[in-house]
Amino acid sequence: MHQTYLADIAAAPLTWLIVLGLAGMIVWKLIGSMRSNLRLVVQIIFFTAMTSVLILGDIPLGQSSGLRVDSAHAVLVILAEVLWWLHLSWAVIGFVRIYLVLEGRPREARLLQDIVVGVVYICVTLSALAFVFAVPVGTLIATSGVIAIALGLALQNTLGDVFSGVALNLGRTYTLGDWILLEDGTEGRVIASTWRSTQILTNANNIVVLPNSVLAKLKLTNVSRPDETHLLKMTVRIVPTHAPSIIEEAMLTVLAGCNAIMREPPPIVTMTSLDATALEIHLFFRVINPSLRTKAQNEVIDRFYRHCRSSGLQLAMPPSAIVMMNAMPGDEPTGIRRARLSEFIGENPIFSRLTQTEKEKLAQSSTEREYQKSEVIVSQGQTLPSMSIIRTGVVAMLHDDHERKRLSTGDFFGETGLFAGMGEAYTLHALTRVTVYEIDQENLAQLLAGRPAIAEEIADMLSVRAGEPGELALAAAKHERSAPAFLKAIRTMFTS
Repeated sequence: MHQTYLADIAAAPLTWLIVLGLAGMIVWKLIGSMRSNLRLVVQIIFFTAMTSVLILGDIPLGQSSGLRVDSAHAVLVILAEVLWWLHLSWAVIGFVRIYLVLEGRPREARLLQDIVVGVVYICVTLSALAFVFAVPVGTLIATSGVIAIALGLALQNTLGDVFSGVALNLGRTYTLGDWILLEDGTEGRVIASTWRSTQILTNANNIVVLPNSVLAKLKLTNVSRPDETHLLKMTVRIVPTHAPSIIEEAMLTVLAGCNAIMREPPPIVTMTSLDATALEIHLFFRVINPSLRTKAQNEVIDRFYRHCRSSGLQLAMPPSAIVMMNAMPGDEPTGIRRARLSEFIGENPIFSRLTQTEKEKLAQSSTEREYQKSEVIVSQGQTLPSMSIIRTGVVAMLHDDHERKRLSTGDFFGETGLFAGMGEAYTLHALTRVTVYEIDQENLAQLLAGRPAIAEEIADMLSVRAGEPGELALAAAKHERSAPAFLKAIRTMFTS
């Protein structure tokens, strides 16, 4: 008879309801918080199974007339109903989170999720008290309303932050990860949005914590909308010793040679004013995201300075300064060009250990060569017999038909062929008219004959550059890259 009683209990829908409820809690716990999506699916599956048992077994949601807990059956009924209400709350929360994921904004609505979760738990708790335990919920709500008013007055500022956070989330003013700019000058990425505050990571790697009520009152610019591309403007002043059209072409060349700015949409050069002392120019260019602004500005300034120096363009003094204009238009004397090449050679890492006399001698023996726009300077795999330092223009470096980098004034190429007889790792393509200073074997051989130790110095610098990421490292990938190996290659090249 006892076995029959246990069998009846095991077959009862009420028992299955309790088993499913407890099993769902155990499985939910075993899954762990790291697999939140799987947790949501499990919650919904167990709730669906419990609801099916509830309907098929004709089990009531509660006993409005009250339940006496003086029997095992009454305790099982209460336990089963409480478990169903608990799984109902989890299922509702799961559907809310799935909706937010499908909407593509699970991170920005974290505060909204927390509020929804709180409301669901409160509603389910009140429903369970009313249906299962027959508690007069109306009286309880009336009493709690008085308490809520007192708490609201005491927590006025905190509640202001909470509701401001809700408004900011619902209005989708920004999302986590967006770059924002506030009217007080604060700028950075939104990294967290809590009940009370929003945290912003600035360029200085500091975290600014702003109360939501304060942030809601500030004028805010979302730099990440509609995308993160950012337009920069730079103003430069050039002494008008050349025609404005020539200066415009020079400025476009400067921007074309920068690797940190976007190619599309193309940079723009605007001339705003002209007088006897200066031609004022605005340079407009874009970067992929705001964090690259400093890098792009520094590169544009560096390219601008180098190109002006190589092209004979002079920087104008500020408008407040009194300038005596002595410069006249015209071609540069050869001596000035050679002096400029000597400076380029001095800035070149390969020749950094040469003496000033040796740099000047190398500059005097070099030749000037010009490439037309769209001309292929050298194809990938070919060996250049000379090293070239760019005086003006922009050269694109292509590897397997993909542009990897651009070279501009002061940059150089061909050192792998001149010193080691290696083929070029890139196809070099002239994007504009390009003028270079060429240093060939004959020029360098005269220098090495006067001081053989130069070969060792150059070999040391080549081995250092070959160990760094870049075009030389790529070209030397299949060759020995130690200083002795480069020294042997140099002596072989210049003594044969």
